[in-house]
Amino acid sequence: MTEHAETLPAVAFVGLGNMGGPMSARLVGAGYTVTGFDPVPDARAALADAGGRTAESAADAVRGAEVVVLMLPSSAVVEAVLGDPALLDALGEGATVVDMSSSDPMSTRRLATGLAARGVTLVDAPVSGGVKGAENGQLTIMAGGAEDAVERLSPLLAVMGTARRAGEVGAGHALKAVNNLLSATHLLATAEGVLAGERFGLDPAVMVELINSSSGRSGSTDNKFPNFVLPGTYDSGFGLRLMVKDMRIAVGLARELGVASPLADRAVALWEDALAALPDTADHTEIARWTFAASADRDREPVTG
Repeated sequence: MTEHAETLPAVAFVGLGNMGGPMSARLVGAGYTVTGFDPVPDARAALADAGGRTAESAADAVRGAEVVVLMLPSSAVVEAVLGDPALLDALGEGATVVDMSSSDPMSTRRLATGLAARGVTLVDAPVSGGVKGAENGQLTIMAGGAEDAVERLSPLLAVMGTARRAGEVGAGHALKAVNNLLSATHLLATAEGVLAGERFGLDPAVMVELINSSSGRSGSTDNKFPNFVLPGTYDSGFGLRLMVKDMRIAVGLARELGVASPLADRAVALWEDALAALPDTADHTEIARWTFAASADRDREPVTG
Protein backbone atom coordinates (compact mmCIF):
# COMPACT_ATOMS: atom_id res chain seq x y z
CA MET A 1 0.00 0.00 0.00
CA THR A 2 1.47 3.31 -1.06
CA GLU A 3 -0.71 5.62 1.02
CA HIS A 4 -0.75 6.05 4.76
CA ALA A 5 -3.93 4.66 6.31
CA GLU A 6 -5.13 8.08 7.53
CA THR A 7 -5.20 9.41 3.96
CA LEU A 8 -7.30 6.62 2.50
CA PRO A 9 -10.82 7.67 1.52
CA ALA A 10 -13.81 6.26 3.38
CA VAL A 11 -15.50 3.70 1.13
CA ALA A 12 -19.10 2.54 0.87
CA PHE A 13 -19.60 -0.75 -0.94
CA VAL A 14 -23.11 -1.61 -2.15
CA GLY A 15 -23.51 -5.17 -3.40
CA LEU A 16 -21.62 -7.85 -1.45
CA GLY A 17 -22.36 -10.93 -3.53
CA ASN A 18 -20.07 -13.40 -5.30
CA MET A 19 -17.87 -10.61 -6.63
CA GLY A 20 -18.55 -7.71 -4.30
CA GLY A 21 -17.87 -9.79 -1.19
CA PRO A 22 -14.24 -10.62 -1.94
CA MET A 23 -13.61 -7.23 -3.56
CA SER A 24 -14.78 -5.34 -0.48
CA ALA A 25 -12.80 -7.69 1.77
CA ARG A 26 -9.63 -6.89 -0.18
CA LEU A 27 -10.20 -3.18 0.38
CA VAL A 28 -10.57 -3.81 4.12
CA GLY A 29 -7.36 -5.83 4.08
CA ALA A 30 -5.57 -2.94 2.36
CA GLY A 31 -6.50 -0.57 5.17
CA TYR A 32 -9.61 1.10 3.81
CA THR A 33 -12.54 1.81 6.10
CA VAL A 34 -15.36 0.06 4.24
CA THR A 35 -19.05 0.27 5.11
CA GLY A 36 -21.06 -2.21 3.09
CA PHE A 37 -24.67 -2.96 2.34
CA ASP A 38 -26.37 -5.93 0.74
CA PRO A 39 -30.00 -7.06 1.20
CA VAL A 40 -28.73 -10.56 2.06
CA PRO A 41 -27.80 -10.76 5.78
CA ASP A 42 -25.14 -13.43 5.23
CA ALA A 43 -23.35 -11.17 2.75
CA ARG A 44 -23.25 -8.35 5.30
CA ALA A 45 -22.03 -10.77 7.96
CA ALA A 46 -19.17 -11.90 5.71
CA LEU A 47 -17.94 -8.32 5.36
CA ALA A 48 -18.16 -7.85 9.11
CA ASP A 49 -16.12 -11.02 9.61
CA ALA A 50 -13.49 -9.57 7.26
CA GLY A 51 -13.24 -6.44 9.44
CA GLY A 52 -15.59 -4.14 7.56
CA ARG A 53 -18.57 -2.19 8.82
CA THR A 54 -22.14 -2.88 7.71
CA ALA A 55 -25.23 -0.76 7.27
CA GLU A 56 -28.93 -1.57 7.16
CA SER A 57 -29.51 0.33 3.91
CA ALA A 58 -27.59 1.64 0.93
CA ALA A 59 -28.32 5.19 2.07
CA ASP A 60 -26.80 4.51 5.49
CA ALA A 61 -23.75 2.92 3.87
CA VAL A 62 -22.92 5.92 1.67
CA ARG A 63 -23.36 8.57 4.36
CA GLY A 64 -19.94 10.17 4.86
CA ALA A 65 -18.26 8.06 2.16
CA GLU A 66 -15.84 9.71 -0.23
CA VAL A 67 -15.98 6.77 -2.66
CA VAL A 68 -19.10 4.68 -3.27
CA VAL A 69 -18.53 1.37 -5.06
CA LEU A 70 -21.47 -0.40 -6.67
CA MET A 71 -21.35 -4.09 -7.62
CA LEU A 72 -24.94 -4.83 -8.66
CA PRO A 73 -26.71 -7.22 -11.05
CA SER A 74 -27.95 -4.79 -13.71
CA SER A 75 -28.45 -1.20 -14.82
CA ALA A 76 -32.02 -1.37 -13.55
CA VAL A 77 -30.75 -2.08 -10.03
CA VAL A 78 -28.04 0.58 -10.32
CA GLU A 79 -30.66 3.11 -11.45
CA ALA A 80 -32.93 2.17 -8.54
CA VAL A 81 -30.11 2.54 -6.01
CA LEU A 82 -28.87 5.86 -7.39
CA GLY A 83 -32.43 7.11 -7.81
CA ASP A 84 -33.30 6.60 -4.15
CA PRO A 85 -33.91 10.07 -2.66
CA ALA A 86 -32.58 8.93 0.73
CA LEU A 87 -29.32 7.79 -0.85
CA LEU A 88 -28.98 10.98 -2.88
CA ASP A 89 -29.49 13.03 0.28
CA ALA A 90 -26.81 10.98 2.03
CA LEU A 91 -24.36 11.24 -0.87
CA GLY A 92 -22.02 14.10 -0.14
CA GLU A 93 -21.01 16.69 -2.72
CA GLY A 94 -17.56 15.84 -4.04
CA ALA A 95 -18.06 12.09 -3.65
CA THR A 96 -17.18 9.66 -6.44
CA VAL A 97 -19.47 6.79 -7.40
CA VAL A 98 -17.68 3.83 -9.00
CA ASP A 99 -20.06 1.51 -10.80
CA MET A 100 -18.19 -1.78 -11.11
CA SER A 101 -21.32 -3.62 -12.25
CA SER A 102 -21.84 -4.73 -15.86
CA SER A 103 -24.22 -1.95 -16.83
CA ASP A 104 -25.72 -0.39 -19.95
CA PRO A 105 -23.30 2.33 -21.13
CA MET A 106 -26.12 4.63 -22.28
CA SER A 107 -27.75 4.38 -18.85
CA THR A 108 -24.35 5.08 -17.29
CA ARG A 109 -23.99 8.30 -19.27
CA ARG A 110 -27.43 9.48 -18.19
CA LEU A 111 -26.69 8.72 -14.55
CA ALA A 112 -23.34 10.52 -14.79
CA THR A 113 -25.05 13.67 -16.06
CA GLY A 114 -27.60 13.61 -13.24
CA LEU A 115 -24.99 13.03 -10.54
CA ALA A 116 -22.71 15.74 -11.93
CA ALA A 117 -25.51 18.25 -11.37
CA ARG A 118 -25.30 17.34 -7.67
CA GLY A 119 -21.52 17.65 -7.55
CA VAL A 120 -20.93 13.89 -7.64
CA THR A 121 -18.60 12.18 -10.13
CA LEU A 122 -19.47 8.85 -11.72
CA VAL A 123 -16.78 6.48 -12.99
CA ASP A 124 -17.69 3.14 -14.55
CA ALA A 125 -15.19 0.39 -13.81
CA PRO A 126 -16.56 -3.07 -14.67
CA VAL A 127 -14.34 -6.09 -14.16
CA SER A 128 -13.33 -9.35 -15.76
CA GLY A 129 -11.68 -12.26 -14.00
CA GLY A 130 -14.43 -14.01 -12.08
CA VAL A 131 -14.63 -14.91 -8.42
CA LYS A 132 -11.06 -16.20 -8.31
CA GLY A 133 -9.78 -12.93 -9.74
CA ALA A 134 -11.81 -11.00 -7.17
CA GLU A 135 -10.39 -13.09 -4.33
CA ASN A 136 -6.80 -12.75 -5.55
CA GLY A 137 -6.93 -9.09 -6.56
CA GLN A 138 -6.26 -10.04 -10.17
CA LEU A 139 -9.26 -8.55 -11.92
CA THR A 140 -9.02 -6.66 -15.18
CA ILE A 141 -10.75 -3.33 -14.57
CA MET A 142 -12.06 -1.33 -17.55
CA ALA A 143 -12.49 2.25 -16.40
CA GLY A 144 -14.55 4.97 -18.03
CA GLY A 145 -14.49 8.59 -16.92
CA ALA A 146 -12.49 11.77 -16.81
CA GLU A 147 -8.74 11.18 -16.68
CA ASP A 148 -8.30 12.94 -13.35
CA ALA A 149 -11.16 11.00 -11.76
CA VAL A 150 -9.77 7.66 -12.88
CA GLU A 151 -6.30 8.67 -11.73
CA ARG A 152 -7.58 9.57 -8.24
CA LEU A 153 -9.12 6.11 -7.98
CA SER A 154 -6.04 4.24 -9.18
CA PRO A 155 -4.71 3.24 -5.71
CA LEU A 156 -8.11 1.86 -4.70
CA LEU A 157 -8.63 0.01 -7.98
CA ALA A 158 -5.12 -1.43 -7.79
CA VAL A 159 -6.12 -3.33 -4.63
CA MET A 160 -8.67 -5.25 -6.70
CA GLY A 161 -6.78 -5.70 -9.95
CA THR A 162 -5.22 -3.98 -12.92
CA ALA A 163 -7.12 -0.94 -14.12
CA ARG A 164 -6.84 0.86 -17.42
CA ARG A 165 -8.88 3.80 -18.63
CA ALA A 166 -10.92 2.85 -21.70
CA GLY A 167 -12.26 6.34 -22.40
CA GLU A 168 -14.90 8.76 -21.16
CA VAL A 169 -17.74 7.77 -18.87
CA GLY A 170 -19.60 4.74 -20.23
CA ALA A 171 -16.56 3.42 -22.08
CA GLY A 172 -15.82 0.79 -19.46
CA HIS A 173 -19.35 -0.57 -19.58
CA ALA A 174 -19.36 -0.62 -23.39
CA LEU A 175 -16.08 -2.53 -23.46
CA LYS A 176 -17.24 -4.99 -20.79
CA ALA A 177 -20.42 -5.76 -22.75
CA VAL A 178 -18.39 -6.44 -25.91
CA ASN A 179 -15.95 -8.58 -23.92
CA ASN A 180 -18.73 -10.72 -22.50
CA LEU A 181 -20.38 -11.07 -25.89
CA LEU A 182 -17.10 -12.46 -27.23
CA SER A 183 -16.63 -14.66 -24.16
CA ALA A 184 -20.12 -16.11 -24.50
CA THR A 185 -19.79 -16.70 -28.21
CA HIS A 186 -16.52 -18.59 -28.00
CA LEU A 187 -17.77 -20.62 -25.03
CA LEU A 188 -20.71 -21.82 -27.10
CA ALA A 189 -18.48 -22.46 -30.13
CA THR A 190 -16.05 -24.39 -27.94
CA ALA A 191 -18.85 -26.58 -26.60
CA GLU A 192 -20.00 -27.40 -30.13
CA GLY A 193 -16.44 -28.08 -31.30
CA VAL A 194 -15.55 -30.31 -28.36
CA LEU A 195 -18.77 -32.26 -28.81
CA ALA A 196 -17.99 -32.88 -32.48
CA GLY A 197 -14.45 -33.97 -31.61
CA GLU A 198 -15.69 -36.31 -28.91
CA ARG A 199 -18.14 -37.91 -31.35
CA PHE A 200 -15.21 -38.52 -33.67
CA GLY A 201 -13.38 -40.28 -30.85
CA LEU A 202 -11.13 -37.54 -29.49
CA ASP A 203 -10.51 -37.13 -25.77
CA PRO A 204 -12.00 -33.73 -24.76
CA ALA A 205 -9.18 -33.05 -22.30
CA VAL A 206 -6.57 -33.72 -24.97
CA MET A 207 -8.48 -31.54 -27.43
CA VAL A 208 -8.53 -28.62 -25.00
CA GLU A 209 -4.86 -29.04 -24.15
CA LEU A 210 -3.79 -29.01 -27.80
CA ILE A 211 -6.13 -26.16 -28.73
CA ASN A 212 -4.53 -24.12 -25.95
CA SER A 213 -1.21 -24.29 -27.80
CA SER A 214 -2.89 -23.56 -31.14
CA SER A 215 -4.74 -20.72 -32.84
CA GLY A 216 -8.15 -21.79 -31.50
CA ARG A 217 -7.19 -20.90 -27.94
CA SER A 218 -9.58 -18.67 -25.96
CA GLY A 219 -10.62 -17.92 -22.42
CA SER A 220 -13.06 -20.81 -22.76
CA THR A 221 -10.40 -23.39 -23.59
CA ASP A 222 -7.83 -21.89 -21.24
CA ASN A 223 -10.06 -21.48 -18.19
CA LYS A 224 -13.71 -22.44 -18.41
CA PHE A 225 -13.44 -25.89 -19.97
CA PRO A 226 -10.57 -27.23 -17.84
CA ASN A 227 -11.84 -25.70 -14.59
CA PHE A 228 -15.62 -25.90 -14.80
CA VAL A 229 -16.87 -27.88 -17.81
CA LEU A 230 -14.64 -30.95 -18.08
CA PRO A 231 -14.76 -31.62 -14.30
CA GLY A 232 -18.54 -31.25 -14.49
CA THR A 233 -18.74 -28.70 -11.67
CA TYR A 234 -20.21 -25.78 -13.66
CA ASP A 235 -19.55 -23.43 -10.76
CA SER A 236 -17.64 -20.39 -12.03
CA GLY A 237 -19.76 -18.09 -9.86
CA PHE A 238 -21.14 -16.03 -12.77
CA GLY A 239 -24.75 -16.70 -13.65
CA LEU A 240 -26.03 -17.60 -17.11
CA ARG A 241 -28.75 -15.00 -16.71
CA LEU A 242 -26.13 -12.30 -16.13
CA MET A 243 -24.19 -13.38 -19.21
CA VAL A 244 -27.31 -13.13 -21.36
CA LYS A 245 -27.97 -9.69 -19.90
CA ASP A 246 -24.48 -8.53 -20.92
CA MET A 247 -24.83 -10.04 -24.40
CA ARG A 248 -28.09 -8.16 -24.88
CA ILE A 249 -26.40 -4.93 -23.83
CA ALA A 250 -23.69 -5.45 -26.45
CA VAL A 251 -26.02 -6.26 -29.35
CA GLY A 252 -28.37 -3.48 -28.27
CA LEU A 253 -25.49 -1.01 -28.34
CA ALA A 254 -24.46 -2.24 -31.79
CA ARG A 255 -28.02 -1.87 -33.04
CA GLU A 256 -28.30 1.64 -31.59
CA LEU A 257 -25.06 2.61 -33.34
CA GLY A 258 -26.13 1.10 -36.67
CA VAL A 259 -23.66 -1.81 -36.60
CA ALA A 260 -24.91 -5.10 -38.05
CA SER A 261 -24.06 -8.12 -35.87
CA PRO A 262 -25.63 -11.26 -37.37
CA LEU A 263 -23.30 -13.69 -35.59
CA ALA A 264 -23.86 -12.00 -32.25
CA ASP A 265 -27.62 -11.98 -32.80
CA ARG A 266 -27.59 -15.74 -33.41
CA ALA A 267 -25.39 -16.33 -30.36
CA VAL A 268 -27.80 -14.35 -28.19
CA ALA A 269 -30.74 -16.36 -29.51
CA LEU A 270 -29.03 -19.64 -28.62
CA TRP A 271 -28.10 -18.41 -25.15
CA GLU A 272 -31.70 -17.28 -24.67
CA ASP A 273 -32.83 -20.81 -25.55
CA ALA A 274 -30.51 -22.14 -22.84
CA LEU A 275 -31.77 -19.52 -20.40
CA ALA A 276 -35.35 -20.65 -20.98
CA ALA A 277 -34.43 -24.31 -20.49
CA LEU A 278 -32.17 -24.06 -17.43
CA PRO A 279 -32.89 -23.03 -13.83
CA ASP A 280 -32.66 -19.33 -12.93
CA THR A 281 -29.63 -20.14 -10.79
CA ALA A 282 -27.67 -21.81 -13.62
CA ASP A 283 -24.00 -20.90 -13.93
CA HIS A 284 -23.04 -19.47 -17.32
CA THR A 285 -20.72 -22.42 -17.99
CA GLU A 286 -23.82 -24.63 -18.08
CA ILE A 287 -24.30 -23.47 -21.67
CA ALA A 288 -21.85 -26.29 -22.45
CA ARG A 289 -23.92 -28.90 -20.58
CA TRP A 290 -27.04 -27.58 -22.33
CA THR A 291 -25.30 -27.91 -25.70
CA PHE A 292 -24.31 -31.49 -24.97
CA ALA A 293 -27.80 -32.38 -23.74
CA ALA A 294 -29.53 -30.70 -26.68
CA SER A 295 -27.41 -32.74 -29.08
CA ALA A 296 -28.25 -35.95 -27.24
CA ASP A 297 -31.96 -35.12 -27.41
CA ARG A 298 -31.73 -34.57 -31.16
CA ASP A 299 -30.04 -37.95 -31.55
CA ARG A 300 -33.05 -39.58 -29.89
CA GLU A 301 -35.56 -37.94 -32.23
CA PRO A 302 -36.98 -40.29 -34.88
CA VAL A 303 -35.71 -39.79 -38.43
CA THR A 304 -38.63 -38.84 -40.69
CA GLY A 305 -39.17 -38.29 -44.37
